[in-house]
Amino acid sequence: MKNKERYYNALIQNQGHINEIDLGEKIQLNEIETREIIAQLLAEHRIAYEVNRNCNYKVVNKNSYR
Repeated sequence: MKNKERYYNALIQNQGHINEIDLGEKIQLNEIETREIIAQLLAEHRIAYEVNRNCNYKVVNKNSYR
């Protein structure tokens, strides 16, 4: 899914500065698409819920699970 990778990369670059919905809108996703992508990334353990400044999600460091 192209939009999922775009959102994931935007989330990495965001570093908690913009909330997750506004970040999706910045890359031209609506709120529903953004929430679906967030759910997929959570299920894949690529992100985790954690209040991180303005954003409620952070990218999970894959190396921390090893």
